[in-house]
Amino acid sequence: MNSRIIGIDVARALSIVGMVIVNFKVVFGEEGKNLIKLLASVFDGKASATFVVLAGVGIALSTNSAIRNNDLSRLRMAQIKITKRALLLFIIGLSYVVIWPADILHFYGIYMLFTVLLIRSAPQHILMWAAAVILIYPFLLYWFDYETGWNFDTLEYLDFWKFDGFLRNLFINGFHPVLPWVSFMLVGFWYGKQDLKSDQFLKKVIWVSSLVFIGVQFLSYLSIRFLSNGNEETQSDLSEIIGTNPMPPLPIYMINGIAIAILVISLCILIGKRYATNKVVVALKNTGQLSLTFYVAHVVLGMGIIEAVNPSKMGAYTVEFSVGYALIFSLLCIVFANLWLNYKNHGPLEWIMKLMIK
Repeated sequence: MNSRIIGIDVARALSIVGMVIVNFKVVFGEEGKNLIKLLASVFDGKASATFVVLAGVGIALSTNSAIRNNDLSRLRMAQIKITKRALLLFIIGLSYVVIWPADILHFYGIYMLFTVLLIRSAPQHILMWAAAVILIYPFLLYWFDYETGWNFDTLEYLDFWKFDGFLRNLFINGFHPVLPWVSFMLVGFWYGKQDLKSDQFLKKVIWVSSLVFIGVQFLSYLSIRFLSNGNEETQSDLSEIIGTNPMPPLPIYMINGIAIAILVISLCILIGKRYATNKVVVALKNTGQLSLTFYVAHVVLGMGIIEAVNPSKMGAYTVEFSVGYALIFSLLCIVFANLWLNYKNHGPLEWIMKLMIK
C-alpha cells in the first residue's frame, strides 16, 4: 500500500511542476528560443489532465475498502467527505478566478461531485460513462458555439459572471469544462479500482498507454499534414479538430491526455515501489502531499510577486524567463515541502481542508 501511495504522490508532484510551467508561460510570456518552447509545450494540457486523473485515483483508493466489504456506513461517510471537499475546492477556485481565470479547482470540485454519483458503479460502467462523455462532446458543439463568450486575444471570458455565461463556461467551453474533462477523473476512478500492487498490470498498462499516446500523436500529425496540403490556415483549423491541443477538448486530445496520464502514474507507482527510499523519490513524494498548497501558491505568490514587481511587463517576458522561473519556484516548493513535513503531517491548506471536512 505504501509504495502505491508513494508513486501516486510522486506523480502528483510532477503534474504540479508541469502545471506551473504551463501557467507561468501563459501569464509571463512564451516567445523565445524554439527549443525551450518545444520542450515546455510537452506539458500543455497533459499536466493538468494527469492532475485530474490522479484525483479520480484518490477517490477510488479512499472508497475501495468500503465498497469491497459492502460497508455502507463507511461508504456514506466517505461520500460526505468527498462532497464537502468538492464544494470547498469549488469555492477556493472561484475565490481567485478574478486574478487567475484559468483556475482548475472550481472545475475540479464539480468533477468530484459527478464522480461521487458513480461511486458504487462497476469499473466497466465507469469507463463507459467516460467514453460516452468524450464522444458526445463534439456533438454538443453543433448546438453551442465554442467561441461564445471568449476574447481569445486576451483569454478573457466576457460574460463569466452572468448566470448563463458562468454555466456555459463551467460545462461547455471554459478552460477545463466539466464536459468532457470529468472523463479524466472517471478514468482515474476506474484505474484506482484496479490491482495497483501488481507489477504485471502496471507494465501492461505502461505498454498500452505508450502505444496509444505515440499512435495518437503520430496519426494526428500525419492527418493534419496530409489534409492541409501545406496550407498554414487549413493546418491551423485542422489542429483544433484533429490535433492534440486542449482547447477545444475534442476526442483526440482527451484520448491523448488519458494515455499520457495513465503512463506517467503507472511509471511513478513502479518507481515508488522499487526506489521507495531514494532521496529524489522521497522529496517528490513529500511535494505531492502538498499539491493543493502549491497549486494555490503558484497563483497567489508565484504570479503575484512578478506582477507586483513589474505589472506592465506581464505577458512580455521570454519563454526562457517563464520556464526558468517555473523551475526555480518548483524547486523552492520541493524544499519547503520537505522541511514542512519534518514538523507537520499535512500541508497548510491540506490541514485547513482536513479540519473543515471532518
